[in-house]
Amino acid sequence: MPTAKYQHFLDANPIALPDRTWPNNRITRAPRWLSTDLRDGNQSLIEPMNPDQKRKIFELLVNIGVKEIEVGFPAASQTDWDFVRSLVEEDLVPEDVTISVLTQSRPEIIHRTIDALQGLPRATVHLYNATSPTFRSVVFNNDREQTKHLAVSGTQEVLAYMEKTLDDTTIAGFEYSPEIFVDTELDFALEVCEAVMDVWQPDADREIILNLPTTVERCTPNVYADQIEWMSRNLSRREFVALSAHNHNDRGTGVATTELALLAGVDRVEGCLFGHGERTGNVDLITVALNLFSSGVDPQLDVSNIDEIRRIVEHCTNMDVPPRTPYAGDLVYTSFSGSHQDAIKKGFAARAKAVAQAGGDENAVVWNVPYLPIDPKDVGRTYEAVVRVNSQSGKGGIAYLMSAVHGMDLPRRLQIELARIVQRYTDRFGGEITADQLWRIFADEFLPYILAPDLQPWGKYALRGTNIWADDDGARTVLTVTISQPVALNDGDESAREDRTVEAAGNGPIDAFVRAIAQLGIEIEILDYVEHAMSAGGDARAASYVECNIGGQILWGVGVDSSTIRAAFNAIVSAVNRALR
Repeated sequence: MPTAKYQHFLDANPIALPDRTWPNNRITRAPRWLSTDLRDGNQSLIEPMNPDQKRKIFELLVNIGVKEIEVGFPAASQTDWDFVRSLVEEDLVPEDVTISVLTQSRPEIIHRTIDALQGLPRATVHLYNATSPTFRSVVFNNDREQTKHLAVSGTQEVLAYMEKTLDDTTIAGFEYSPEIFVDTELDFALEVCEAVMDVWQPDADREIILNLPTTVERCTPNVYADQIEWMSRNLSRREFVALSAHNHNDRGTGVATTELALLAGVDRVEGCLFGHGERTGNVDLITVALNLFSSGVDPQLDVSNIDEIRRIVEHCTNMDVPPRTPYAGDLVYTSFSGSHQDAIKKGFAARAKAVAQAGGDENAVVWNVPYLPIDPKDVGRTYEAVVRVNSQSGKGGIAYLMSAVHGMDLPRRLQIELARIVQRYTDRFGGEITADQLWRIFADEFLPYILAPDLQPWGKYALRGTNIWADDDGARTVLTVTISQPVALNDGDESAREDRTVEAAGNGPIDAFVRAIAQLGIEIEILDYVEHAMSAGGDARAASYVECNIGGQILWGVGVDSSTIRAAFNAIVSAVNRALR
């Protein structure tokens, strides 16, 4: 690779901050959020949004609680102008939402931009000009003084035209961005920002937003954090400044850059939902917000229905949110790995116990489930997709799906046995097994007569009926059992069946049933027996699991019935059929 043609960032724009404090800081509150979906995000789309799509995004942003929304560049196109005016004329902007519009430092553009704001309750004019050495020399052929003059004259024009045209019904604010800040010499960035503030004269009732963007992300996040802390320390009138970050994702570290900037003193974050924007995109506001949430910090945004947010954004931008996108992708709460699935299953079980001990109060128990940074339920997801099964999965994931989706809490040794059956299936057919497919595999193996009538029945025996009573002294249980069994015809065909009734007595229903089955020539040793209700309520069914030794084969059988006794009998028949096939 031709590395000689590239220069380390710190060789081009060094910073020394040995007494930096940001590494010891902690983010304890959400920043102010500004969405630039309708400006930066929109201009990056292959096909920009139409007015209806813009309206849907705007309504979405308002609904989730974004209070500052950059809606466009009204002087750049009639489309943007018309959209801004439609927000005003249709009274679509809540009183507590500030509309931001972007402008270059040219009088005619500034005038048209401010004209678009007439009638808004709150508005911010965002002025920018490029300040980095490359842009000064290559793009604009300006020196430092000319560059600073452009920022100052633009601010003067904004101030003068606001005072001339905006009435008292609009609370007007001002934002300035030294574009390409990350590549700008720090002393010069500070000099330009101070000169702009000298014009705007910020005070307790007159805030200024200074936005310091990584227009192109070219340094590691810690370097940007040093730049932010240096600026925050050295700006005069800092208490009247809302220091803002606008981070792109060219190096793939936009979220980290933003979070370190928050540690370093940033008050405000600009970005887009799901990271839309030029090139690799702006910072993803959803990820930053939910990172805060996962740390116990209220993000001040309502993202409790992440799939609805994603659906609207995908519809309006015609761009998919990839399945591995943090928090919002289809697969981000899903584990296929067996060891991961086992840990998740145990984590949910431990949490259920802790919540029960806390009187059922979910919020009283710290979220601590392996492999899940947040509770999927908190963003509107169900638990059904948390564990999915493929050839890499193990007993833990299979057991989780059987429990979470189908209410079957399988004993551990049965989990192992079922995992082998599923593994054979995935080795043969490949791909993922859904919860429904898993149930069909399970039912076909253990329950073909009982819960899977659409499957091809198999098995030598089927339970038709039982009658139980106690003998005269009540010491033993007496049982009659009616069993359906095949009848061997002269040609060996066993498709014909007959019912046979046998009677036996034992120390209890299961012992009596085993003795009854013995009259069919089948010796059974019960090794383990587990049962549980599959749900609450008077009409709940019971599931029974019986581990049996049948002719030297150790096998599990499963039964389900509204009666726990019949469920146990069916489980024994299930094991017998598996042993004799």
